[in-house]
Amino acid sequence: MAKSLPESDVTLWGKRESLFFYERASNESDSIVLLIPIWSRNVRTPFWICIFTCLTLVLAACDTADESSITDSPTPGVTDNLITLGSSLALTGHAGYLGTQTLRGAQAYLHHINEQGGVHGRKIRVDAVDDSYDPPQCLANTQRFIIDNNVFALFCYVGTPTTLKALPLVEEAHIPLVGMFTGANALRQPVNRYVVNIRASYYQETMAAVSHMVNDLGLQKIAVFYQFDAYGFDGLIGTELALKKYELEPVARGSYIRGTQDVQEGLEKIRKSNAEAVVMIGTYGACAQFIELAEQQEFNPIFYTVSFVGAEELARRVGMNSPAHVFMSQVVPPPIDTPTDGYSANDSASDYVRLLKRYFPDDTPSFIGLEGFLNAKIMVEGLRIAGRNLTRERFINAIESIHDFKLGPGMSITYGPADRQGLEAIHFTKLHQGHFVPFSNWSGFNEELRSL
Repeated sequence: MAKSLPESDVTLWGKRESLFFYERASNESDSIVLLIPIWSRNVRTPFWICIFTCLTLVLAACDTADESSITDSPTPGVTDNLITLGSSLALTGHAGYLGTQTLRGAQAYLHHINEQGGVHGRKIRVDAVDDSYDPPQCLANTQRFIIDNNVFALFCYVGTPTTLKALPLVEEAHIPLVGMFTGANALRQPVNRYVVNIRASYYQETMAAVSHMVNDLGLQKIAVFYQFDAYGFDGLIGTELALKKYELEPVARGSYIRGTQDVQEGLEKIRKSNAEAVVMIGTYGACAQFIELAEQQEFNPIFYTVSFVGAEELARRVGMNSPAHVFMSQVVPPPIDTPTDGYSANDSASDYVRLLKRYFPDDTPSFIGLEGFLNAKIMVEGLRIAGRNLTRERFINAIESIHDFKLGPGMSITYGPADRQGLEAIHFTKLHQGHFVPFSNWSGFNEELRSL
């Protein structure tokens, strides 16, 4: 018989005919169609006709529901041999490097899985669409994924303002959103059943950075340079919360508009504050421009950026000969396959380097690519646990069952109904001769600063 479904599962088809309009109530296993006479909304129609017609149609719907309940409804984006994921991310424009690297890392692992036959006999395909780091375009892409393309899940989205723009659709459609290249707190608090974070948050990154600045380097005058949007605001709040722990606040705040490199006004505010360090929440182009102009104006604080900036591209733009002290936090270990500078090669990092070389031989391993690679590993693990009879709800239940999933020495992930945060560790790198290299010697750097 027909089941009563949550209001959130009711989708109005919106199709109008001469006699009826349709409503469809659906969940993972039931499908009920109610045909409601348009003339029942006309007060001039005899009441008994409306009642009789509605009762007849409801009884017919119940019979149909009994027959259809024998088999499960098809799961969107899932066929006998294929699972389709949708990815909206920047592949061009001022953040194009970030999206390209994230996608390549994920594809390297998924190609490997597909060559082995996929997951439970199904290969995995990612439909990737460029949004140029533009929130409205990301929203439009997501609508098409859900309504037209019927993808199983959303995957590897890039950026805070873009991902947050799509979040209401995720909540409304009850579609999984897995592995976003953003540390936004709004994707973590409150916990959303359908949002699966792998990386650490910007709050965690800025807290770790401020702790080193204050405790290890003895700095007190810390400013914030940020992108004037949801991403920048999130990093700004995280920095303010971290400073508050030490009864401090930013000595200055400077911002710029997303998609531009117009940083002079923000730089001027910060330079006048004589800040000893600048926390930078931006994209690689704007941050590189800020550092270059600061050097030209003989303003030489310590520069720190969160991981989203992109180590390889920022290093390329700042250049080999820059005297600036530039630090960047990372949410994954170094993308290396041999030990270096006191860091052992992580198992997942070694696999990433090997598979990237196999499938994309012209690409250079990157922190961002490794993050995309780990996103794919978690996606595959969730699909594996969910089993052959795959639905979105079974997939989310599978994610919630992941406990101590090993990604390498000292690197594991655990989820639960109230836990959608995967990795917690923060790693630091420092710009050295045109490359960001692993860094941990804060006391030695403090001595270097004091000797200047």
